[in-house]
Amino acid sequence: QVQLVDSGGGSVHTGGSLRLSCAVSGYINSRYCMGWIRQAPGKERESVAVIGSDGSTSYADSVKGRFTIPQDKSKKILHLEMNSLKLEDTAMYYCAAKWAYCSSGLAFAFWGQGTQVTVSS
Repeated sequence: QVQLVDSGGGSVHTGGSLRLSCAVSGYINSRYCMGWIRQAPGKERESVAVIGSDGSTSYADSVKGRFTIPQDKSKKILHLEMNSLKLEDTAMYYCAAKWAYCSSGLAFAFWGQGTQVTVSS
């Protein structure tokens, strides 16, 4: 049984920073893609950042240069470091994982419960 537990969301002013965390328990395949997906009210779900089992990362254009996706060596803790936050970063953020390459096109199979990030002026 794979379980993902998100945490670290909260309220912050524009320009501020937050760090989200995702604790992964259970089986982790040697080939995986883990990432953060967000959804704002009335908007489509957006993949924010992903990291593959080879350490490669990919970011949405909207967060490049502001967000990073560090992962601890055990691969059981995933973070999303968010800097220079903007109003448009307000959303529910979900940690997700799949046992495939990030480029596979397969949907994420495992999801956290989500953590809310609210950015205000």
